[in-house]
Amino acid sequence: MILIVPIGGVERYVVTETARFVGEYYSSFGMRVGISQGIPDTTFFDAYNPRRRQFLGRSFLPRLASLGEEQRADAVLGITSLDLYEEGLNFIFGLAHPGLRAAVVSLHRLRPEFYGETPNETLLVERTVKEAMHELGHVFGLAHCPNVRCVMHFSNSIIDTDMKSPYYCDACRSKLEKNLEGME
Repeated sequence: MILIVPIGGVERYVVTETARFVGEYYSSFGMRVGISQGIPDTTFFDAYNPRRRQFLGRSFLPRLASLGEEQRADAVLGITSLDLYEEGLNFIFGLAHPGLRAAVVSLHRLRPEFYGETPNETLLVERTVKEAMHELGHVFGLAHCPNVRCVMHFSNSIIDTDMKSPYYCDACRSKLEKNLEGME
């Protein structure tokens, strides 16, 4: 099971639509998706860097992994509206740790309004789905892909995210299939 965990004030439609897409895709591998009760974003306030006004992404993963273990999930994906970063990077859309089987996606820079555009629920869901599929790919052992249309292509900007599809290319899907077989 892939467990999706809303963190803080995340819109319910984003979580449910992301879970629906991920669930439909991963059902071909015999996996289902569940949505856990949300956890407060205050849980992660110790990860806040006041100088940057962002949260250190890696701080989310052990706590999410622990929740995943409690729920006996194969993977856990947190979705937050908090702005995330990693050392050496200005920001991150998401982060994953295969060993912990945990990932987190931030909606902060996926929102069209962050770029001065009109809020757009459909676009926000599309972007969230892509980042969720990308981070889950990492959880299940996939690396970045050179194919700009593959969901495993690295997104350096929102333009990269918008260009890629929400699906794994044939090569990445084949690797994913092998990796998931090894989990059984």
